[in-house]
Amino acid sequence: MPNITMKIDDKLLKKARKIAIDKDTTLTGMIRIYLNNLVVRDEMSRDAVIRELEEVFSTRGVEIGKTRWSREELHER
Repeated sequence: MPNITMKIDDKLLKKARKIAIDKDTTLTGMIRIYLNNLVVRDEMSRDAVIRELEEVFSTRGVEIGKTRWSREELHER
């Protein structure tokens, strides 16, 4: 697993470490959980948008094809 390095204000770091101790974990563990939850929420949000679009398209009789355009085709003048 890769390591990351970051700069944090000393007071913030001290308070965060106290919170980690109170939660019987480490600062690294808290950051890992936060990042994991952030990714899960983002994926859920994207899935919800896709489901909503699919529902709108199905109720409006719209079909989305598999056509893909190149950048050049989209910006052709």
